[in-house]
Amino acid sequence: MKQIRVFSSAEIRDAVFKSVDYAILCKTEGVGIGMRHEVWRPDYSVPFYIDVRKTVAIEAVEGLQMSSDRENWSDTVAGDLPIGKTYFRVANDQTNPALPIWTENDNSDYDAGGNINSLVKVNFENDTACYEFVYAFKNKNKLKGAGRLILPATTLIPPSTSVGCYAYMFQDCTSLTVAPELPATMLADKCYYGMFIGCTSLTQVPDLPATMLADKCYGYMFQGCKSLTQAPELPATTLAPNCYGGMFQGCTSLTQAPELPATTLASNCYKQMFQGCKSLTQAPELPATMLADKCYAFMFYSCTSLTAAPDLPATTLVNGCYTSMFHGCTSLTAAPELPATTLASSCCLNMFYSCTSLTAAPELPATTLASSCCLNMFRDCTSLVQAPELPATTLASNCYKQMFQGCTSLTVAPELPATTLVNGCYQYMFSNCANLNYIKCLATDISAPTCLNGWTNGVSSTGTFVKAAGVTYPTGTSGIPSGWTVEEI
Repeated sequence: MKQIRVFSSAEIRDAVFKSVDYAILCKTEGVGIGMRHEVWRPDYSVPFYIDVRKTVAIEAVEGLQMSSDRENWSDTVAGDLPIGKTYFRVANDQTNPALPIWTENDNSDYDAGGNINSLVKVNFENDTACYEFVYAFKNKNKLKGAGRLILPATTLIPPSTSVGCYAYMFQDCTSLTVAPELPATMLADKCYYGMFIGCTSLTQVPDLPATMLADKCYGYMFQGCKSLTQAPELPATTLAPNCYGGMFQGCTSLTQAPELPATTLASNCYKQMFQGCKSLTQAPELPATMLADKCYAFMFYSCTSLTAAPDLPATTLVNGCYTSMFHGCTSLTAAPELPATTLASSCCLNMFYSCTSLTAAPELPATTLASSCCLNMFRDCTSLVQAPELPATTLASNCYKQMFQGCTSLTVAPELPATTLVNGCYQYMFSNCANLNYIKCLATDISAPTCLNGWTNGVSSTGTFVKAAGVTYPTGTSGIPSGWTVEEI
């Protein structure tokens, strides 16, 4: 009896296809009936090969052998490779890979496949070690597919500490559309760092099953992959410094971000992760409550289609944790709550800089500040009409410097209850807020250097300034604006 397997979606169907190795007749809702003829499973006994469709030239490499049938082997000889597969292996075990050297021309067209460890070991069938294939395919612009390339390492332990085993492996392979599988579950420092940088045609990426990461393991892995629309799942809950740094930077077609389930972060772990992903409309949830230095820095920088920010539940902030997190997100209309009551150095630096669609700022209940904690936080948010209360009475150097500079829709400044100002605390705070016409500042000691430098430069020509009785301010851009009415309390 023959049966048709019914799938509710192509996504579920493809997930099942990964786990079966037989033909399957299936019906997929919205697609129709079709036959799954083949599910490719890596054959670890297949040596590395170059599968030529159109002209590729090979150079002679000492210690490297080639074959067309995997039975008859000879030393590599310079010349054009034949159409079809040419296999490569080392004559004797090597310390470092003996990589074939091949050149392309405008007509070249080929794929790569087989077990890349044949370029290191003679008997490689069960070899799951990780060797350095850094830049192995760099600038191979006519390489189309690597989906059948076998990178067999399951535990990535690089032979040296200088670079990761597969770092920059396909850098600038601009025609590559399909990446190889990456089965490793135990990663090593920089193991996949920059692996697909500049692969502007890449559309199919591998699963990344590791749940424990290593320093810079996925750093800049898909940077500049402009055709990539969907990211792989990232199930890791144990992060490492810089682990996802710049991973999808410049992926301008990416519309769907992966879930990020980790609740305890590491320094720079998500730094620049989605920077410049101009098609990303929705951010992943960020459930972490234990932050680390610069963990979210520049994470969504210039994500110009992002309309909503994720919740940020952490109550204890750390140095630079939100630095430029949403900088340049010009479609962002609502900001997340920021419940922390104690801030850290540069924690919110440039956080919403140039979020030109943001109309209201989140509440800022923090009463313990740190140097530059809110520097440029809402700078050039030209639609901002509502500023948050600023309840802190003890300030820190440059804490609110340039915080609202260029907020041209802001008419009323938040009340400033601190009585003693410190170095640079309000410097340029309201500079170029062209419609600002009300400020209430209760400071009684304004003697600190640069505390009021340029803070009212470019505000409305008329307005009301409320101050503590008996305090003398200079007149002008570094004090009370000329032409404003002064009230004392």
